[in-house]
Amino acid sequence: MEIVGRVGQHQNVVPLRAYYYSKDEKLLVYDYIPSGSLAVVLHGNKATGKAPLDWETRVKISLGVARGIAHLHAEGGGKFIHGNLKSSNILLSQNLDGCVSEFGLAQLMTIPPAPARLVGYRAPEVLETKKPTQKSDVYSFGVLVLEMLTGKAPLRSPGREDSIEHLPRWVQSVVREEWTAEVFDVDLLRHPNIEDEMVQMLQVAMACVAAPPDQRPKMDEVIRRIVEIRNSYSGSRTPPEEKQKDESAAP
Repeated sequence: MEIVGRVGQHQNVVPLRAYYYSKDEKLLVYDYIPSGSLAVVLHGNKATGKAPLDWETRVKISLGVARGIAHLHAEGGGKFIHGNLKSSNILLSQNLDGCVSEFGLAQLMTIPPAPARLVGYRAPEVLETKKPTQKSDVYSFGVLVLEMLTGKAPLRSPGREDSIEHLPRWVQSVVREEWTAEVFDVDLLRHPNIEDEMVQMLQVAMACVAAPPDQRPKMDEVIRRIVEIRNSYSGSRTPPEEKQKDESAAP
């Protein structure tokens, strides 16, 4: 538990503050993160009529989550994994920075089989071996980015309840037919002059969800590419100190 607490000391990881561990009860105490989960903000806002996340915010969240995962992967001599990334455990700070939560649970307890609606975050090899790795974390991150780009949940049931369509596979089929604009969330298409950046981010996500694990990039490379996309969009509007922060965070 002490290791989990120490590794959590990063601005994009929700820190463990205290724990209680006994035979009958196990409690973990984390910081309160005010803006809720990415899942609620991304999908729930539409139902409540709240303003959807804009493009710049989605890139910001993606970058924060990537930095959080990269930090976890770098700790402990490269032995740490998250193992259960999904939009419901990406929490958003007051400034809408993405923060990774629930780190350590995969190591502390046996996680029950994921419900059908959550299997879409799992890499193909994990569905077979049940053993998550850093490369499967990269896959899950790619699904998160696709979720933000498309505005769709990672598993859909178009038409029939027994028809489940995997989000990366759906994106691949649409892109193959050169209907790229059909991929993106309609709320994003209302913003002018961002299609090039959205396509670049889509390419990052698709690299992350490559079926062979060894073809997926490391998180440091993902960070570098997202920083480039963010800077190309922000341009001169990005404050110099923020640019310096981004460049120093990139490998």
